[in-house]
Amino acid sequence: MSKILIKGATIINEGRSFVGSVMIDGDKIEKVIEGSSSPDLEQQFDETVNAAGKYLIPGVIDDHVHFREPGLTDKADIPNESRAAAAGGVTSYMEMPNTKPQTTTIEALDDKFERGANESRVNYSFYFGATNSNYGLFHKLDKHRVCGIKVFMGSSTGNMLVDRQDALERIFGETDMLIATHCEDTDRINANIKKYKALYGEDPYITYHPMIRDAEACYASSSKAVELADKTGARLHVLHISTAKELSLFTNKIPLKEKKITAEAVIAHLLFYDDFYKSLGPLIKVNPAIKSLDDREALRQALIDNKIDVIGTDHAPHLLSSKTGGALGSASGMPMVQFSLPIMMELAMNGVFTKEMVVEKMCHAPAELYHVDKRGYIRPGYWADMVLIDPNSELKISSDIIQSKCAWSPLEGMTLHNTVARTFVNGHTVYQNGAVVDDAYRGMALAFNY
Repeated sequence: MSKILIKGATIINEGRSFVGSVMIDGDKIEKVIEGSSSPDLEQQFDETVNAAGKYLIPGVIDDHVHFREPGLTDKADIPNESRAAAAGGVTSYMEMPNTKPQTTTIEALDDKFERGANESRVNYSFYFGATNSNYGLFHKLDKHRVCGIKVFMGSSTGNMLVDRQDALERIFGETDMLIATHCEDTDRINANIKKYKALYGEDPYITYHPMIRDAEACYASSSKAVELADKTGARLHVLHISTAKELSLFTNKIPLKEKKITAEAVIAHLLFYDDFYKSLGPLIKVNPAIKSLDDREALRQALIDNKIDVIGTDHAPHLLSSKTGGALGSASGMPMVQFSLPIMMELAMNGVFTKEMVVEKMCHAPAELYHVDKRGYIRPGYWADMVLIDPNSELKISSDIIQSKCAWSPLEGMTLHNTVARTFVNGHTVYQNGAVVDDAYRGMALAFNY
């Protein structure tokens, strides 16, 4: 266990930016010092990191990733995707249940936690997937280690579509755990598929994707989820909001700690809009679909206004060979965890957001919303999950730097003007100067305070 001094960084934390230093003792933050540290203080440390000119922020907590393990490891796996997370300053993630087998039994959930302990380079938790019939297992879940219950209230594979009203009422009414939902109305989508197939054939061009999975499909399902949460008092977190219309369902009138209904935006919907289909085609096909410029701008403003509470990635790799075809033939999902923080910092550098807001939505707010124990802030006694960002270094996104197993990104060719210089997980350096540092290190299971 080593002692590290991070000296002279611009610390972005809890709504402030200030020059200071952070002392790490083993796996915890020992002290935060505002201003310059004295020379005699440096002699107490095994390593002194000169961070002048760099930003120091808490580690990003990504509440929404698909690492595809087990069963879909031709696309991705925990070792590779957690390396990508480390390279992107993501020190903790929460992973989704639509794997093979699906994480809808206690045995499958325990298997995932074992895989995380053995394979993950950063900290982790896993959602339990709801079905029409497994809500009787909820009382067996350890809510101090399971981040939440995932409900697909729209188009899904296998038995993970929850479409029975009685089942939804039981799911929402029988747990005090966070319920995270994918909201798209299946009947509306199926009707649109029939319509556009009749007009344009079996696989309409990719530009029809946001017309098939349209705003009405999103709103119909999201409003139903909110209605159920209001009725039952459930803790509801609606994932990947993609439309301006849905924003009317959420409030900014009360602090996050008091909210029982919250919302997430993901990088794809904050960066792209429908005009990008012309150049990137199915590479940016995701569910819910990327929609109009007006929708994108409304989502950005909702973050600023605190109607949307957190930023996730919905990191969902596919083989590049699956990202061909049209609105129905190509796979939905893209890798994003490695570049989410640099993208958001780039938007902040361009004046779209503030750096402090980026840290709030990617670090503080996920910790508050999920009740994550001692993470998400730079505070004495907290786990030493932190990221050094160099705001004076260019990042050219190309295939040779991609850590995800799928080895592609829709961002290839883009140049960003900031880089992740170093990532600390529990006081341990896992990424530095463009490389995963210690491939033998393993992160910890997240703990949740209830």
